[in-house]
Amino acid sequence: MRNHSEAWLGAAEDALRAAAPTALPSAARELLITHVRASEVTLLLADYGLDVLQPVTHLPHTGTQVPVRDGAPAGRAFATQTPVLEVTDDPGTVIAHLPITVRGDRLGVLSVRCPESTKGAPAVLDLAAFATALGHELVVADRDTDLYRQARRRRRLTLAAEMQWQLLPGRGFSRQEYTLGGHLEPAYAIGGDNFDWSTTEDFLTLTVTDGQGHGIDAALLTNLAVNALRNARRAGVSLAEQACLADQAVYAEYGGERYAPSLLLRFDLATGRAQAVEAGSPQLFRFRDGLVEQVMFEAQTPLGMFEETDYRHQSFTVAPGDRLVIVSSGVHGSPSPDGSAFGERALKETVAATGRSSAHETARALVDGLIQHQGGSELAKDAVVVCLDWNGRPSSP
Repeated sequence: MRNHSEAWLGAAEDALRAAAPTALPSAARELLITHVRASEVTLLLADYGLDVLQPVTHLPHTGTQVPVRDGAPAGRAFATQTPVLEVTDDPGTVIAHLPITVRGDRLGVLSVRCPESTKGAPAVLDLAAFATALGHELVVADRDTDLYRQARRRRRLTLAAEMQWQLLPGRGFSRQEYTLGGHLEPAYAIGGDNFDWSTTEDFLTLTVTDGQGHGIDAALLTNLAVNALRNARRAGVSLAEQACLADQAVYAEYGGERYAPSLLLRFDLATGRAQAVEAGSPQLFRFRDGLVEQVMFEAQTPLGMFEETDYRHQSFTVAPGDRLVIVSSGVHGSPSPDGSAFGERALKETVAATGRSSAHETARALVDGLIQHQGGSELAKDAVVVCLDWNGRPSSP
């Protein structure tokens, strides 16, 4: 027999599932008013740059933004991925800030003003589980409404950026064997850089594509390359064959005049054995036992540069505790005002310094470090960072 908490959560999930896509915030509010006597419920979604949390209100107007990194309780809940209880000036009242995360993809925070009795661990766990259930419904609702995508915007996206964000699998993913976190910049004007991943029961495939050019031209090229890689991957062919088929698709469209440097990786979840096809400029760095080093592969030509290129995979191994960081040329090759490349020293220093941070925060910290390296202004070139923390699969007893 289910206890009261389980029964309420089950009923709440049913109610959220039955709500119209645009009615999820109001449905959540009504449920929390009934269950914890909430007096205020605010849904906050992370903006595209992961700089602020934006309230979902009556668009195009929105409420006051909450910075992610200035110590605000909601920002701490998002960054640390743990509930944060804020004591208020109203006696007997607290605000619970609950991260909304779906399988490792951080969406935002649910802030609930409620009686102080909610501070107890069981009640907080109920609220955290409710926030997760809401997150799952938000992902589904995204297919049918623009409300939540609009709410995430601090300003208008360029058309190229719109295309690139639509192409992403998400900004994070987590399962027992690994955690992924990725970041794109400039978030509102990204053109050609992209990442993609897909998991099966036994394998993870991860690709980073560094589309040549700028704006719409770069976005169209990357869309073709990424979808060609997906099409080949879903056909069940090997990693090298995926590169060959994508290469043919890009060459057929551009005749070698435009191409898509890419890094393809495939990990065996049970053993940690991995394959790589380095087809261009994205680079892989490994943080192991306090040491950051680049994992070197045989360089092969970018996808689409030549007709019917024969790609070969190379092998390497990851071990539990390893952190892998994949960066596009807009990161490792980016110069500072004095001409030094970010990848020469600053990149390794940043990876080492963020060793205790999450994969998501490390990806963002690398972009922040890159911006400082360039003199503190918005990036002029596309940059992508993907961080993979490898846990490995426990051995069977």
